[in-house]
Amino acid sequence: MLEVLDLSADGLSGEIPASLADLNYLSILDLSNNNLSGKIPSSTQLQSFHAPAYSGNPELCGLPLPNKCPGEEVVVEPPISTKGIQENEDRFIISGFYVSMGIGFTLGFWVVFGTILCESPMRHAYVKFLDHIKNWFYVTAA
Repeated sequence: MLEVLDLSADGLSGEIPASLADLNYLSILDLSNNNLSGKIPSSTQLQSFHAPAYSGNPELCGLPLPNKCPGEEVVVEPPISTKGIQENEDRFIISGFYVSMGIGFTLGFWVVFGTILCESPMRHAYVKFLDHIKNWFYVTAA
């Protein structure tokens, strides 16, 4: 298992052989300061190494190097906009908030004023219950 391959400043010339990509366990590669040319084999492990591993080879092109190979078109894909999705999610959350506020207000209103409208014994039981809860809070807090 070859894990490190340092061929820097060895006077190599020509293209990088595609068979070099078959070294599956290679973790460090240095081909810098040679006279290599052509495209770095694509869809291989060789593209996963950093650009300094290929520096000093002015005729070398392709990923991970910044210089493009001749005839290679730069395809710029438009960025995917998530603005519409985010707006829909925000709108859903905001509408849910307002619906919850409306339900809470309505329920609270009828709990308080509904008991006032009820018959006298029910109203007295409700006020007595609230007084008991108030006393429990005072005793617990003290």
